[in-house]
Amino acid sequence: MARKETITIDMILDTAFAMAREEGVADVTARKVAAKTGCSTQPIFRVYKNMDELWRAVYDKAAAFFHDYYRLYPRTGKTPFANLGMAYIAFAREERHLFELLFVKNVPYKKGMYELLNGSAGNVVYEINLARAAGCADPGDLFMKMWIFIHGAACMTMTGDYDLTDAQTLELLERSYEAFAGKS
Repeated sequence: MARKETITIDMILDTAFAMAREEGVADVTARKVAAKTGCSTQPIFRVYKNMDELWRAVYDKAAAFFHDYYRLYPRTGKTPFANLGMAYIAFAREERHLFELLFVKNVPYKKGMYELLNGSAGNVVYEINLARAAGCADPGDLFMKMWIFIHGAACMTMTGDYDLTDAQTLELLERSYEAFAGKS
């Protein structure tokens, strides 16, 4: 009779993801994952060919986590791109290591920022359509201007150089939208 496997692929991935979330993906090593899972490295390499394959799985789980985070983030503004910006900046503040993995680090399996943001729900397309409905002649260009601002604020948040409140951030996003759209 074959011995029952007690360490599952889900246990390994969940442990590696938790480590990436708490400590950063650089600290996700086979030995550390094994120690936290309570096994040797053998079960890890039984289900993953190598650490790159595990890191890719962690990255994909982080991307799904971001999509859920954005989907569940409370909508506080009516201005196009404001809610996307608020959620993105909050994600950088609350999930620093995952933000860095998804939006800052250059990893071989990295998805494009637009692909990550847009997701299967069409988050960016939705915001662009809101801007178009609000009378913006070139919502794609407006998105690029807003995104440079939003990403900069999120990176400053991640490094601890951004200390505006959510109310101040929302006001700043709304004013930036109006300025970039030529409505100020």
